[in-house]
Amino acid sequence: MRLLIIGSLDGQFGAASKIAMTHGAKVSHTESIDNALTALRGGQGADLLMVDVALPIGDLIGNLLSEHISVPVVACGIGADADAAVEAIKAGAKEYIPLPPDPELIAAVLEAVAEESRTLIFKDKSMATVLDLAKQVAPSNANILITGESGTGKEVLAHFIHDKSKRVEQPFISVNCAAIPENLLESELFGHEKGAFTGAVARRIGKFEEADGGTLLLDEISEMDIRLQAKLLRALQEKQIDRVGGNKPIDINIRVIATSNRDLAAEVSKGNFREDLLYRLNVLHLVLPPLRERPADIPPLCDHFVAKYSEANGVTLRPISERTMQLLSSHQWKGNVRELENTMHRAVLLASGSEIDVDAIRLPDGSRPGEAPADETAAEGDSAGDGNSGETTTLVGRTVADVERDLIIDTLSHCLGNRTHAANILGISIRTLRNKLKQYSQEGVNVPLPGEGLRPHV
Repeated sequence: MRLLIIGSLDGQFGAASKIAMTHGAKVSHTESIDNALTALRGGQGADLLMVDVALPIGDLIGNLLSEHISVPVVACGIGADADAAVEAIKAGAKEYIPLPPDPELIAAVLEAVAEESRTLIFKDKSMATVLDLAKQVAPSNANILITGESGTGKEVLAHFIHDKSKRVEQPFISVNCAAIPENLLESELFGHEKGAFTGAVARRIGKFEEADGGTLLLDEISEMDIRLQAKLLRALQEKQIDRVGGNKPIDINIRVIATSNRDLAAEVSKGNFREDLLYRLNVLHLVLPPLRERPADIPPLCDHFVAKYSEANGVTLRPISERTMQLLSSHQWKGNVRELENTMHRAVLLASGSEIDVDAIRLPDGSRPGEAPADETAAEGDSAGDGNSGETTTLVGRTVADVERDLIIDTLSHCLGNRTHAANILGISIRTLRNKLKQYSQEGVNVPLPGEGLRPHV
């Protein structure tokens, strides 16, 4: 755990720093947001930022988002200042911690950050087989390819491998190749020199340099443009990179773990992925089975998510009723662990009584597992009444563009704003989806943000 503290708070951060270090965190400190951004651009990675609530937290988070620096922010202030806490949370902070620090609270925050990306819950034999192989290969320096459907836990498995490797004390850096626009991904990976392109106001250290000595996760690598794949291949072959706008090669020592929800061999056949790069990445191949093929994992995952979201929302921890667990265990879970997690989060909020009963189980479309969505049932009723398809009646008179827009927005809403999952369901690339969503936003359509569910569109 790498903790970066920003600000002073009359010396109160010193006590928080000591508590964090006793729990194994590596702590660094800057006085200002500008200095913190300079450090992050320069390759000083962080897993968590603790920031003086008096500083402009909204500006900090805005800069992190615009520069694609993904790190959670926690605001800290002297005493329980409710107004300051509310403003910090509105600005995007994950939590507010009153100072002087409570050792248990600091420990809980650090544990929550680590748990968020590293919890691996399983009981099924098929999953145990994958993890046994992961443990076996983790101590090596070989590159690893992890494949599996969206939502199966590929990034969690990558963390698991890093934690079991000889590089565990070094950085674990993750880059989502699907989430970063094509024209920015090269700079994100390799860094850039000041003035290398419009907007390059300062030198920026890329993820390869930030991960030096440790592990670099290239998440959803199949979405990387084939031209950039050539530069990635060179980096893996030569163990050197060039910053954008730079003229001096930089040596790197990293292990690469790549993930994909696509069949990369098929992508090679289509001309979308370089065969020589696949060989470099696919030294060891781990395949994560979908949740429907490891049913024994469903009960412990459900229990884990119920406990997690009961605590997070401050609600009573209710056990899952037997008939509810039977319902959950029999569902196919096309969205895998991610869909199950979202469903259990809703169940925690909707449950009443002493147990989580089936009435609290709702999928994003409003149906229960095993039921047809309400809109499909209505369409079937219309069809039975007039001899025509209700869907056809709805579509007649509409343009293809309108129907496509509604399909994309509704699918994205179903996936709670998750772009990668939605693109997978729609059968299009994340790049195509991103371009469509940009167009819809410019046209005034309400596009669900990550984490958002169903909402009406204009």
